[in-house]
Amino acid sequence: MEIGYARVSTTKQDLDRQIDALRQEGIEAKRIYIDKKSGATTNRPGLHAALDQAREGDVIVVHTLDRLGRTVRDTLNLIHDLADRGVGVRNLADPIKVDSSNPEDPMSQLAVVMLALFGQMERTYAIERAAHARAVATAKGRRVGRPSVVDPSKLAYAEHLRNEGHTIAQIVEKTGITRTTLYRHLPPRPPQPLTAEK
Repeated sequence: MEIGYARVSTTKQDLDRQIDALRQEGIEAKRIYIDKKSGATTNRPGLHAALDQAREGDVIVVHTLDRLGRTVRDTLNLIHDLADRGVGVRNLADPIKVDSSNPEDPMSQLAVVMLALFGQMERTYAIERAAHARAVATAKGRRVGRPSVVDPSKLAYAEHLRNEGHTIAQIVEKTGITRTTLYRHLPPRPPQPLTAEK
């Protein structure tokens, strides 16, 4: 049996184009599950219902693969999980046709391998972009990460104590700030001279 799945990211978007394409494949409306949810959320009742409905030998059909997951990696993981259950995935409109329901077809297997390669490339590029953005922000003097919730006056007191020669353990005891927070927020100590040279 073929089970359709259609998704749009917001309630203002229209599912008609995807549903029409699935209906043209002969899938009845009662077997087309829908979501009006962002791909970033895991709370997609329509997708969960489609996955629950799918049995060994069934195929989940989507207009494009990005309807299934937020990233290529998410989609690929889902395809592999379904394959373990004997459930295939088929797309209709992507340039690369995927049909994991036919493991004997070398072209469909090649498409899944290519999808895996794209997933790895996507992950690598995302890590590189994030690292570059952090480096640029740090170079411009901006703090990277979540905003600090530590009281600035406590941090100033902690810095004063450290400059007076107190150990980190003593500063933790006096300020109540955790050790990891102190290491993250206190500026580094000035380097100690290694020679007598001025």
